[in-house]
Amino acid sequence: MTINADPQELAKFSELAHRWWDAESEFRPLHQINPLRLDWIDAHARLSGSRVLDIGCGGGILADSMARRGAQVLGIDLASKPLKVAQLHALEAGTPNVEYREVAAEALASEAPGSFDAVTCMEMLEHVPDPSSIVRACSTLVKPGGWVFFSTINRNAKAFLFAIVGAEHLLQLLPKGTHEYARFIRPRELAQWCRNAGLELADTRGMEYNPVTKRYWLSADTSVNYLIACRKPE
Repeated sequence: MTINADPQELAKFSELAHRWWDAESEFRPLHQINPLRLDWIDAHARLSGSRVLDIGCGGGILADSMARRGAQVLGIDLASKPLKVAQLHALEAGTPNVEYREVAAEALASEAPGSFDAVTCMEMLEHVPDPSSIVRACSTLVKPGGWVFFSTINRNAKAFLFAIVGAEHLLQLLPKGTHEYARFIRPRELAQWCRNAGLELADTRGMEYNPVTKRYWLSADTSVNYLIACRKPE
């Protein structure tokens, strides 16, 4: 089976792995948006006591915080350096109930279908060759009645200006080359993949950023960054 990953993307995030937990590094935006994502996920899925899978977990920022909310978390990724960083952080911080594995989402779906109360896949779909395959894997992995959460970037002129020109070049919030415009995903495309995979859409939120106040917040505006919550019918 060909692995649904781009070697260049894996290399890009591996190169920066040692800076993942530095809140003032290239990963600062992830640290800043994490409380918003965490509260939004928790409001829907009630993390405490849940078994949660974080796909494309990287250095573990979201996985670690979900475990601290009381979830039993498995974080998976195909970039080994960020995974080592995540494991080391969990050890150093004494984070309970979190483990990490280097495995593809599709492979885990074959191995452990219907094993998780919630599946998160944040800021990852725009980095893989076949995002719809990841959506199908998420649907397979979640239990009936469980939740699946995605976040990604819309594909339009505004998103190009904000996420690439603004975030990578003008404001330098992210390293240049973090995103490729052609891989951005329109909400209706993602919604269709979710429906095709047997998931029901429950909630969509936009995420906005003010470069003056350096503040992020969730809103109804999905024109750039957005999040989708789905449920698998019981």
